[in-house]
Amino acid sequence: MTIEERVSKGIMEAMKAKNTVRLEVLRNIKKVFIEAKAVPGAGDSIPDSESVKIIQKLAKQGRDAAVIYKQQGREDLFSHEMAQVEVLDEFLPQPLTEEELIAALKGIIEKTGATSAKDMGKVMGIATKELAGVAEGKVISAKVKELLG
Repeated sequence: MTIEERVSKGIMEAMKAKNTVRLEVLRNIKKVFIEAKAVPGAGDSIPDSESVKIIQKLAKQGRDAAVIYKQQGREDLFSHEMAQVEVLDEFLPQPLTEEELIAALKGIIEKTGATSAKDMGKVMGIATKELAGVAEGKVISAKVKELLG
């Protein structure tokens, strides 16, 4: 079942359960999916890789908003935003552990033949594509610097 199908099914379940937070989040995801399909040249469905990128963006926006609410002392809005982020996280792949990330990066470094920090661009190009969705760019960059340094 694709992420798009899981979202549609989740909307029905949230409506039956009268779970308003979950319903709000799932409807928002579906709206963004529909907008993505309306772009000229887009197909009838969104591949899961693109769906993950969309949901990651929404989750990041939610976390950023939650931080601002926390700083302003708006506990009510903070908790609501974090509840929405939890729903979004259900549709994202589990992030790699530090050991898994290091192992994957060592394999990429070996594959590219990188030996120093000068080769970081080659490694990062491949690593960001292969590890998209399971590791953040900042984390990947820091580990690559550490491994090549």
